[in-house]
Amino acid sequence: MTLSLSTQASPVGDLTLVASNAGLVAILWPDDSPDRVRIGRCAPDHDHPVLRNTAHQLARYFAGTLRQFDLPLDPRGTAFQRSVWQALRDIPFGETRSYGQIARQIGRPTASRAVGAANGRNPLSIVAPCHRVVGADGALTGFAGGLAAKQWLIEHERACRAG
Repeated sequence: MTLSLSTQASPVGDLTLVASNAGLVAILWPDDSPDRVRIGRCAPDHDHPVLRNTAHQLARYFAGTLRQFDLPLDPRGTAFQRSVWQALRDIPFGETRSYGQIARQIGRPTASRAVGAANGRNPLSIVAPCHRVVGADGALTGFAGGLAAKQWLIEHERACRAG
């Protein structure tokens, strides 16, 4: 099955949006490694309804008027990865959680490293907000979009909450 893709300009770089007929499959960063999220064959489709809706919601997020995405999702991953990605969606806008907190939330309290690995393979950046996950001491840790983008996203959300 061929997936549809389009590109969305954003304050953190041009994002590649990928969708199936079932929902959003991925949001990829400008310098994303092709091995981080394997998506298969894609074809440009700027009229795909999921891609149009995603672009609209991302524009509202970056404008500071959207705090929770409402999109059909179709991420590809293991059951464990999908449980981590769902837990990311539970982190409130403008807040952060540690890998250990996510591990405890999904009922796997000793799996913080595995949570980190699943977080690193999150195909739904921003929508499943892996940027909200930080080290146990609050330090910014690895991020597919780069630490500058992670910091920008965290500061953007905090500023929107404060304002």
